[in-house]
This record gives sequence, structure tokens and C-alpha cells, in this order.
Amino acid sequence: MTRRTALALPVGMPIAEWSRLGRQIFIISDSSAWWLGDWLIYGQAQYPDRYKRAVAETSLDYQTLRNYAWVARQFSVPRRRDKLSFQHHAEVASLPEAEQESWLNKAERFKWSRNELRRRIKAGRTVGQSAVEVTHIQMSVIAPQKELWQEAAKTHEQDLLTWIISILDNAARSTLDVKDGYPQLNGGSAPGPVREIAQADSKH
Repeated sequence: MTRRTALALPVGMPIAEWSRLGRQIFIISDSSAWWLGDWLIYGQAQYPDRYKRAVAETSLDYQTLRNYAWVARQFSVPRRRDKLSFQHHAEVASLPEAEQESWLNKAERFKWSRNELRRRIKAGRTVGQSAVEVTHIQMSVIAPQKELWQEAAKTHEQDLLTWIISILDNAARSTLDVKDGYPQLNGGSAPGPVREIAQADSKH
């Protein structure tokens, strides 16, 4: 029997039944992230102040809800893998679509956990960056600037760092009139070490 705050199990439940029940509970929990993401995307198109309403309805914080919606937006329903968790998809959501498919294929084929997938991606990124010079940039801004930028980032369903990088990339391309053959930027997202530093700095 289930209640809002408890699950009552019968005495002597066979282990196979207990295992099956655990799998069902996980599927419901994992599916709820997709459901909330799709719910928020629908709200964006239909209603104003969707996140303010969503926070009130779910008691989840803004960042959690934004992440659900952002991941759901990166994967159309046909591209979502039933055999992989929402968190598997979240690990690759910031990558170009071809790379998303490649990593998800490997995770599904080799039955990687979310943590194993994350480790493999990080290892691949480290190898890919070994021949590339990475510059760490720190920035100090006044509070009103940060608040203004955060509001702008929200309108694009992006975190602050991703939005800043995309704006700078677009400005650079426009200024330089970038042509084919110019070194490709990383799809508007920073490499791992830069991303981590910039996210940490953005909290201050």
C-alpha cells in the first residue's frame, strides 16, 4: 500500500517481487523529471510567469525546474532512450546532437551508469583538450549587472555562464565576420575547467 509519505510492504514478499517493485518506483521517479520538463515547456508557450507558478505548485527551486525544462528541450521525444535515465540524458545535454547520440549509444550498449558516463565524457574531454591551450578567465561585476544578465539568461532557458559565452561568441563572429575554416568554437559552451571556474565565480 502506498501513501504520500510511506510505502507499506507485506511480510514475506519474494525477492523477485521486491526487486520488480523497486524498478517500478525508479521508473516513476525518473519519468517525473521528463514529465516536469515537458510540463514547463508547455507552460512557457501557454502561460506567463510559468516558473513562479511552478515553484509554488511543486515546492522545487527555480534551478531544479530550469534544469528539467532545459534537458527536456534538448531531446525530442523520439530521441529519449527508455533504457537510460533522465540523468544520463542530462550528462550529454550540453553537447552537439551527434555527440549526444554517440555517448548515449555507448551508455546503452555497455550499460554504463550515470556516473560511469560522466567519467567517460570527462576523460574524453581531457584527451580532446590536451593539445588545446585553455585560458582561465575571471570576471568581477556589480550586483545589478549580474541580476540583469541572469534575467536575460532566463529568457533563453540558459544558465548564466552559457548565456555569457553564447553572447560573446556571437559578438566575436559578427565583429570578425567569421568564415568557414576559422577555428570552430565549442558550440557556445566552455570546456570543463573553464566552465567550473566561471560557474563558481558567478556566485560572488
